[in-house]
Amino acid sequence: MNIVDYVEALLFVADSPASANSMALALEVTEGQVEQALEVLNERLQAGGPLHLVKLAGGYQLATKPEFAQSIANFLKPQRQRLSRSLMEVLAIIAYRQPLTMAEIDVIRGVQSDYSVKSLLERRLIQEVGRRHTPGRPVLYGTSSQFLHQFKLNDLGQLPALESVDLTELQLSLPVGSSST
Repeated sequence: MNIVDYVEALLFVADSPASANSMALALEVTEGQVEQALEVLNERLQAGGPLHLVKLAGGYQLATKPEFAQSIANFLKPQRQRLSRSLMEVLAIIAYRQPLTMAEIDVIRGVQSDYSVKSLLERRLIQEVGRRHTPGRPVLYGTSSQFLHQFKLNDLGQLPALESVDLTELQLSLPVGSSST
């Protein structure tokens, strides 16, 4: 059994970043063996070919190298879908202040945010992460692994410092039904 080939096969079929632990369980090996295989695979992919290994959202994923992006975009012709200013505002509030309730989002923004939260849930950029232990048990929202994946972050610690973020200039274009590979 060549563990590097098995790890590559798992990453090839994974629809989201796979953790070393989940691959170790699937292959019935140790997490350390998977991490060594990932290092060997990374070296092999860097030596040539159109793919590289990326670490995203606490896991690993195969992705095409940036120099192939234009050709892939021409081939796939993804429809671009922008997040409106209000969606970006709500997403930023949740990313930096999570977990928080709909009422807390509304207070921060000064307007109702039901539509924005619903839209971000549909796009899987945020998710319900629990309920506040107060009367009515309101839902708590936080960012999802899709958020990390879409913004190419390994964890929330990689978000820019809040003082350096200018929400008026921040824009995001997402391909409809995208998965950035």
